[in-house]
Amino acid sequence: MSGIVKLGMPKWGLSMTEGQLVRWLVEEGAELKPGDEVAEAESEKINGTVEAPAAGVLRRRVAREGEVIPVGGLLGVIADPAVPEGEIDSFIEEFQATFVPGEAGEEAGPEPQTVEVGGRSIRYLKHGEGEETAILLHGFGGDLNNWLFNQEVLADGRAVYALDFPGHGGSTKEVEGTLDELAGVVSGFMDALGIERAHLVGHSMGGAVAATLALARPERVASLVLIASAGLGPEINEEYIRGFIAAGRRKEMKSVLQLLFADPDLVTRQLVNDVLKYKRLDGVDEALKKLAGGIFPGGRQANVLTSRLTESEVPILVIWGDKDAILPPEHAAELSGRAPAEVLEGRGHMVQMEAAGEVNRLIEDFIGGLE
Repeated sequence: MSGIVKLGMPKWGLSMTEGQLVRWLVEEGAELKPGDEVAEAESEKINGTVEAPAAGVLRRRVAREGEVIPVGGLLGVIADPAVPEGEIDSFIEEFQATFVPGEAGEEAGPEPQTVEVGGRSIRYLKHGEGEETAILLHGFGGDLNNWLFNQEVLADGRAVYALDFPGHGGSTKEVEGTLDELAGVVSGFMDALGIERAHLVGHSMGGAVAATLALARPERVASLVLIASAGLGPEINEEYIRGFIAAGRRKEMKSVLQLLFADPDLVTRQLVNDVLKYKRLDGVDEALKKLAGGIFPGGRQANVLTSRLTESEVPILVIWGDKDAILPPEHAAELSGRAPAEVLEGRGHMVQMEAAGEVNRLIEDFIGGLE
């Protein structure tokens, strides 16, 4: 039916099969443009916002608040105001009669792959195709799932890779524990996949890794997006680093993970369980201790890259949450005059998850504005 667009339950994470509609953010009849936040939904790991996939009017809110909807299921209908109500009704009726959860191949999404880099197995996930490439780099203790709400959106017209650093996720656990080592892994990853040049988007420790590579090999970095990035000042929340390494029980881990978000209620039981499962893998404890000792010795940042970044010609965008409890929001201004800094109100360290829509738009506008 021409002019009618499905607003569906997105797939956030490789294992997500359903989500709960927490609340609608707009009323029926609201005019929407692509990327507008329409609803809030809860996945197995964290709440996220459902964005409008196209311009139009929210003609129908089909799902009820509190209802559990399978991935790909119908939340609402977006259409031009001129589309008759009868066509909207027919679209909904036909969709509900033919939709089978889990059968839509497009809802499954890509699966993680591995590539050998310097003798180590590196797990990665790729979304999209295009001449332009972006690589997403997670923080200490994270993995490629930290980009649940960003990767697919940013992959419109470009190839976007998210990878697990050594010591994290599904990658080899052996590490030396330095920024230079991790930057070398990213460079080797690019070599292995034939990527000559890429936009690097780094969160926290991943930001410092991205910056290190940009300083060492600027010809390979089209731009830098530093999200709540390490490397812009010496201060860091030592209690978080030590607490993450030490936590072995649900209660301990939950209190540590809650430091990452302005809204601690975003930390779900599943997220806590997944992090604990990762921490129990062979080699993880030693890897985290090496990284903490090499990059954050004594609860301080060993590598402050601000002065060198100021002299770099690589385009830079800085994004931060003003409620960040891990790295001081004041660090966002360290590159003042050299790079624009966007500090988002009421957001914490995981700003790319808490304010995914806004962060995605900032990144798109920044990359799109480069010559």
